[in-house]
Amino acid sequence: MRNILVTGGAGFIGSNLTLALQEKHPDARITVVDDFRSGSFKNLEGFRGDFVAGDVSRLDWAAQFKDVVFDAIFHEASITDTTEHHQLLQAHDNIEGFRRLLDFATPTQTPIVYASSAATYGLAAGLNREAQPPAPANVYGFTKVQLDNLARYHGQRNPAWRIVGLRYFNVFGPREAHKGKMSSMVWQLYLQMKAGQRPRVFKFGEQKRDFVYVKDVVGMTMHAITAPHSGIYNCGSGAAFSFNEIIAALNQALGSSLEPDYFDNPYSAFYQPHTEADMTLAKQALGWTPQFTPASGIADYVATLEGKRTG
Repeated sequence: MRNILVTGGAGFIGSNLTLALQEKHPDARITVVDDFRSGSFKNLEGFRGDFVAGDVSRLDWAAQFKDVVFDAIFHEASITDTTEHHQLLQAHDNIEGFRRLLDFATPTQTPIVYASSAATYGLAAGLNREAQPPAPANVYGFTKVQLDNLARYHGQRNPAWRIVGLRYFNVFGPREAHKGKMSSMVWQLYLQMKAGQRPRVFKFGEQKRDFVYVKDVVGMTMHAITAPHSGIYNCGSGAAFSFNEIIAALNQALGSSLEPDYFDNPYSAFYQPHTEADMTLAKQALGWTPQFTPASGIADYVATLEGKRTG
């Protein structure tokens, strides 16, 4: 791990990953490729590596890196706005970016860990297992299905090449503020409650999501580079956590007692009541177990936001 590439390294998960890699491998040369569409330079405060300002779907990889051989590649670059309905733009940038990266890495068969998504499961409620058929409900989820398909194709053609996809669930944590409306419910409710406002959620706050702390996501992503073989795995907390439970955890962390302000859900006809990552395969094949529950992750996050902890 002397030469590491991170695409999308200025984004939410990518920046947390980049800085964690820098801490774990202080002597490594880390190169970030990002075009700031889903990221911010502020997320890379303290970064000591190289930065390539570029769009991974249009970058001339061979010309940019010439004879550079990376020891590991972490692919986090993506249009992450699930409300982006320009299908051609989303499909081109997400899919072709990964295709170009795979083509670049094929001669060296550099191990790759890439960001897939729970969006591949679509609106199916309940426990999500990797073996269930994909059913994306939006073009973002569709593009992540295609990334999984490309990874399987290259893995089958090159059995010794390790290409690992992680289906991230609802990630929250430091360095997400720049995402605005696409930031986590944890962050959005924190802002309301920090301002002394009653947190607003759809009636009656019992919708559940698998909220996974970014420190666990980074930990699993870094761990996955050592996977014995290619595969696609869920990356969640393994627990379904309701919006009411988020509010309770935030109240406890902030020392407040704000009651929820419930309002009608205008999307109730197609709104997911429950998502939950089955982490069995990750535990068995990768030896990975999440370290944070949603509640303990929220406590750590608020401590960071309140200046009681760094990271």
